[in-house]
Amino acid sequence: MSDLFTATWMEKFQNEWNGEKELAEALGKIGFNSVIGYGYPEDEAPRGVIHVENGKVVKAGAYDGEDLNWDLRASPDQWQHWMQKGPGMTGLGLAFTTGKLKFKKGDYSAMVKDPRMAGPFVKSFDVMSRI
Repeated sequence: MSDLFTATWMEKFQNEWNGEKELAEALGKIGFNSVIGYGYPEDEAPRGVIHVENGKVVKAGAYDGEDLNWDLRASPDQWQHWMQKGPGMTGLGLAFTTGKLKFKKGDYSAMVKDPRMAGPFVKSFDVMSRI
């Protein structure tokens, strides 16, 4: 778990993301572009970041001060739980409402109301569990 969100881990995440049709292709169809950070609530900045262009991750690594569109935070234990078993939409909704998943930046409510984004969002957690 200690290597979660390191540059190496994020590069593996990039490869898994780009190989998943239900994620990369689905987001490509809606022209999804974003810079997404991942980390822990107590940290000032996220640990890892991906740059997504037309659904595909074009750059991944350790966070280096980039301007973020999304910044997702959860405790190390919560991330570990999701790595073992993807949360599904209900699990993510519950994690958000109970504060186990925090969005330091980004609009969770707007995202889950758009099925073109909600499905791929859930799939991104499934992809993480492959690493």
